[in-house]
This record gives sequence, structure tokens and C-alpha cells, in this order.
Amino acid sequence: MLLSVADVLAIPVVRAGQPELVGGGSLDRPVRWVHVSELSDVAKLLVGRELILTTGQALSNDDAATVEYLESLAAAGVSGLVVELGTYVKELSPIVARTADRLNLPVVALAQVVRFVEVTEAVHRVIVADQYAELEFARTVHETFTALSVRRAALAEIVKTAAGMLDASVVLEDLTHRVLASTARHTATSTLLEHWETTSRLLPDHDANVVPVGPHTQRWGRLILRSSRVPNARARMVLERAAQTLTLHRMVERDRFGLHRQAQTGFIDDMITGRLTDERDAVALAATLGLARRSRYIPLAIDVAAPVESDPVAQQRRTAAILDAATHGVGLARVTALAAPDHGNRVNMILALSRTGDLDGTLTVVCNGMLGEIRRVSGVERAVVGVGAESDSLLDTARELAQAAHVAEVALALSSSSPRPYYRSGDVRLRGLLSLIRDEPGVQRFAETELSALLRHDIRQATDLTRTLRHFLDLAGNKTELAKRLNISRPTLYDRLSRIERILDVDLDDGETRTSLHTALLIRDLTITGTS
Repeated sequence: MLLSVADVLAIPVVRAGQPELVGGGSLDRPVRWVHVSELSDVAKLLVGRELILTTGQALSNDDAATVEYLESLAAAGVSGLVVELGTYVKELSPIVARTADRLNLPVVALAQVVRFVEVTEAVHRVIVADQYAELEFARTVHETFTALSVRRAALAEIVKTAAGMLDASVVLEDLTHRVLASTARHTATSTLLEHWETTSRLLPDHDANVVPVGPHTQRWGRLILRSSRVPNARARMVLERAAQTLTLHRMVERDRFGLHRQAQTGFIDDMITGRLTDERDAVALAATLGLARRSRYIPLAIDVAAPVESDPVAQQRRTAAILDAATHGVGLARVTALAAPDHGNRVNMILALSRTGDLDGTLTVVCNGMLGEIRRVSGVERAVVGVGAESDSLLDTARELAQAAHVAEVALALSSSSPRPYYRSGDVRLRGLLSLIRDEPGVQRFAETELSALLRHDIRQATDLTRTLRHFLDLAGNKTELAKRLNISRPTLYDRLSRIERILDVDLDDGETRTSLHTALLIRDLTITGTS
């Protein structure tokens, strides 16, 4: 940053000369260089923004020559004129003050002798140091954003880096003024993003605080500096370099999820991992991404059964298609949501519903709409929706996504003979608990101990007594219904049950025995499903 005339006058060696402003107004003019001259035609040697030091020889002539001299300096764009009194002029005539005021050219008188060489040394030392600092800053900016480009940093990190360099808030938005990433400095995120669309629309592209993002013919966003300070060359440099990095990021990621989808994914991840802890900030960010305010929030997880894709690109495309289908289903129901892909074929979603009205009815409509769209995706065999506990807190809802995902995982393992629009934890009951611990060696040993004798018998004798036992337990021991389901006579059924009792050495009329065997069968089902 260049020194101003006022800064030069504040230097001790100049201050010792007792400087006094004679005329010309503001001392805020920037000083590019200091020049010492007694020539009356020095203006032809100048390029602008110099501060002229003189003992006043050019001002010792008549008034006409004095006015001509001052006008030539003003025309050359000098920052000011400092006159040391005593050698050629004892005092400056009134015509100097009047002309200086007319030309808006600061003229300063020094009452005491000053060593001009010390002034030039002091000022030029600062100017050169400042120029070196600007070069160092430019190098740092270049190296920093180049490194971000090389390692394919996320949008949020690029924006955060720019904000850190400028110590000011920076927002990245798309062409519809939706916020893709933001970093608030010296203010809360909720304050920064309040009424964002209105604020943004009032900022034209040519505003000094706005830098377009994307190739010239394919702009896709804007990078906006929100600061009370006047933007300087450094700010512009950082914003433009950040915009270039964002453009490269977009080019590299063009075959991946869209920028708006990436912003939602990063936002949900920030809430889950605890990087975002302020509820007001979370609500403000969610609103810029399209989630309705003043809602009750529902955590959802959508799990999909589909053939395993060995090609990562094909898997990515399927996940994107599932995500698009789920989002489209939400749109058909005319509600808002944030969605993010999870591992495999899972999609996590935060749904915003009205605080009034039939929650279950609306949820049924939304989930049926999503499932209908998802089933149309190529390769999808089955899809289920797991629902967590609703909340008025967006952050609490994000934390419940893990529970929703657990419910969806278990629901996908359930029989699909009577599918539901969505499942809650009460719908998966014991199977949900067992799915959490199914991989524990002790749990697996329990199931093996309970069932191994019957499983070996079925293998050796080519029978299917395990199936009979499963239906018996599912029907809570109702033998009449069991005979109908298996389409066998009651004597045949009794014979099968007796054989099961002998093989396992159990009494099937004992309640604890039934519970134990049923639990073992559930563990076996979950284990087979989890490894298939």
C-alpha cells in the first residue's frame, strides 16, 4: 500500500520541519515517489503521484509564473508540493494558497530546514519495502492457490483460504444466487447470509467486490467479498486467483456431482462431524441451499439393493442417478430437502416439512414419490426409506441421520412381501438390534450353537426342517396356520416338529427356547444378507 502525503509529513525528519498545510485540501493522496527539484518546468519530467520537495525557487517569481508552475504540477498529477521556507521565499504568497485550493493540489510549507536526502531515503525505503511485500504477497497467493489446485481442494477450502488471506468474509454463489460455499469473518454466518439473495442481486458484476467464476463464455458463479473496507489491489488479486482455482476445480469435477450437490454434501458432513455447531448459522446456510426455514426437520436414509458395480465410474453414475431420482421425488411432493450420497447406494436426506398438518401423511406422500422415481433407475432392484426422529433443530436432525441409516439398512434386509413407504426404528425392532451386533464373534457363536445341528441334518438328509422351524416361530407356534402355510397334513407337521426337537434337543413349547431359536435365525439371516 502506498504512503499518503499525510504519512510522509508524519515521518520524524519531516515533522521536525514543522509542516503546515497552506492549501489544496486533502492529504490522503497516495505518493508513488519523492522528487527533489527547483526547476520551474519539472512537470515535463514527471509521470504522476510524485511528492515534490523544493526550497521554492520556482515560487520566487511573479504571480503569473507561480500560478503557471502550480498548474503544470497539477496537470502532471503530482500528489503534493512541499516547500522549505527561507532560502528563496520567506513565506508563501496568498496566490499560492488560492491556486492550490482551486487545483486541489496540497501545498505544504516547512518552517524549519529539512535534509531532503533524509526525506527521500526514508520514504523510498518504505516504498521499496512495500513493493517487496507486495511481490512476496503475490508469490504467496500464487503458490497457495496452485497447491489447492494440484490437490483438488474442495470449494469450501478454496473460499476459506481466500477469506483467511483477506481477513474478510467471502461467499461463492451460483448464477441463481444460491450459496455454494462461504466463510464468515468478524461476523456470524447467519448474519452474513441473512437475506442473501436480496443482497446479492443488488451487487452488479462490475462491483469491485465481485469476481465472476468460470470461463468467460461459460460463467457459472460469482465470488463476493463482504467487507466494510475499500477493496484494494490485494483483495482483487486474491479473489481473481481464487476464482481461477474454482474454475479449474469445476473443470476437473464436471463429471462428478454438480456444485450445488457438492455444497449440500459438504454442509451435511459439517453438521454430522461437529465442524458446524451454531444452530442459527446452520439454518442460514441451509436456507441458502434451498431448505425451508421455520420447519420441522426429518432425517431420512434411502438404501438401495442393486448389483455391485466393479467399475467405480459406473457406480458413481448410479449413485448420482439415485440421488437425482430422490431429489425429483421430493420436488414432486412440493417440499424441500438437502441430500447427500453416502457409501454404496445410500442417500442421506434432511427433509423440511411444515410444522402444522399431518406429518405421517405428508411423509408417506414424499417417500412414495421418491421410491417411485428411484425404482426407475437402471439396476435398482429394491429401495427402502429409513426415518429418524423429527426435530425443530437442524443440527439435532443431522445427528439422527446415523439412526435413519441404521433403520434403512435393517429394513432392506426384511422381507419385501409387504413393503412400506418408510420404516422407523419401531418397525425393525429386534432385527435392528441384532444388525448392530451381528458381526460380533460371540453373537455368531450363539447362532451357530443354536442351529448348527439342524443345519447339518438338512444338508445330510436333503430336508428343509430349518424352513419349517422358521415358519413355526414366525407364526408364534400356531400349528394350524403353519400346516396351511406349508400345505401339509397336521400329522406330517407334528412329525417334523418332533424331529426338530430331537435334533436340537429342545422343547418347542418353551417360550425362552422359541425366543432363543428365533433370535438365532434372525442373526443368520442378517449375516447372510450382509455378506451377499
